[in-house]
Amino acid sequence: MARTVQVQLLDDIDGSAADETLRYGLDGISYEIDLNAVHAEKLRAALARFILKSRRVGRGRIGAASRTHGGASGGAARAQNQDIREWAKSKGIEVSDRGRIPRAVTERYRAETGR
Repeated sequence: MARTVQVQLLDDIDGSAADETLRYGLDGISYEIDLNAVHAEKLRAALARFILKSRRVGRGRIGAASRTHGGASGGAARAQNQDIREWAKSKGIEVSDRGRIPRAVTERYRAETGR
């Protein structure tokens, strides 16, 4: 038995027929949206001012796992992580001696220390 499967993209804004799927990222999170030509142009126009002032980062996937925070080298990142762990422990915040430091802890450290 033969079968034909047809996929129709629908615009995520208004449900009309979509012309393309756009991918973009922000704050390390990747997004994807199906849009018709009019909505795609509106999105591109809204972002254009910011894109023109941005730095392009590699050609990898959006939100690729190899992000460094603040451009720190491996040694500097380890030293900063140790500072964050010591700070957290002095505040009574439970953090492991190894592995990832929760984002909330890192953000609080930066907010309170200005680093």
